[in-house]
Amino acid sequence: MSTGIKKSPSNGSEKILSFEEQQAKINEVKRLIGTLPDKLSIYCSDGSISRHLRARNWNVKKATKMLKDTLKWRAEYKPEEIRWEEVAREAETGKIYRSNYFDKHGRPVLVMRPSCQNSKSTKGQIRYLVYCMENAILNLPPDQEQMVWMIDFQGFNLSHISVKLTRETAHVLQDHYPERLGLAILYNPPKFFEPFFTMVKPFLEPKTYNKVKFVYSDDVNAKKIMEDLFDIDKLEAAFGGNDTSGFDINKYAERMKEDDKKMPAIWTRGNPALAASEPAPTSAALTLDSIKLDSDSDASDNEKTDSSSSHGIEPEVVSDHDELVAAGTRNATEDVH
Repeated sequence: MSTGIKKSPSNGSEKILSFEEQQAKINEVKRLIGTLPDKLSIYCSDGSISRHLRARNWNVKKATKMLKDTLKWRAEYKPEEIRWEEVAREAETGKIYRSNYFDKHGRPVLVMRPSCQNSKSTKGQIRYLVYCMENAILNLPPDQEQMVWMIDFQGFNLSHISVKLTRETAHVLQDHYPERLGLAILYNPPKFFEPFFTMVKPFLEPKTYNKVKFVYSDDVNAKKIMEDLFDIDKLEAAFGGNDTSGFDINKYAERMKEDDKKMPAIWTRGNPALAASEPAPTSAALTLDSIKLDSDSDASDNEKTDSSSSHGIEPEVVSDHDELVAAGTRNATEDVH
């Protein structure tokens, strides 16, 4: 099978692999990682590994390093164990929440309202963001692996700008949730935001940056953009839709509590014994120390082919919508991770 390089209108070139080549690279990453503890093993489904590979342009060595870092982060941060009661204070104003509708591609929608910021703790804000990401992934339809971010700038001013929070948000999204963002809509950002966005652009990978769309309600094309993406009757009025119900923290809290009940089964493959047993705080880290995750010392032979075929050009990652794992092999656990 041959590897092709397709020109991208935004960032040079894009690598295209056959399904067989993709699967071979997935298997190589599995070999480099070796045996994992239960939750980390569940995370390393074929779908998850393929997303890390896509984020690193199918470079096995780089993808394995990225995956290694995420496994260590998950073992220490335990994002799947965050529950609503822990983050409810951050959620009170509706600054981030998962909407009750999907876009026309079946992607869940995270609504963000930076003007509703109610906390000065970067740590608390990032933890709530992680909770929202895990919840959105939990609610992905079987045939979808990405989500949409809708950022409403109503009431936004200079006091709401935080370079530190923006940098940390970009880090979490790009390094620990690769290929999860399908589109980010910045709705009615003020003019002073554009220079700020230019300033933080270095924090963003080109592919992430290219997923950002500025939409202004007074633009004649705005309505069509939103109609193409959403059912207008379900879309919130703040984004030009017909739903005027607004955010209700009490109703949202009930939804999140119900979702929290589903989370343990996902991370134990429905095994009640595993769900009932909580590992000691240091067990995951100790297990990770013995896992063969040092990709730097065990590069794949495929990487030689990769570098020689690109002729020094840094290719852009492959398109978001390429299906990388045969539909028949996907199960509920893989869809979540």
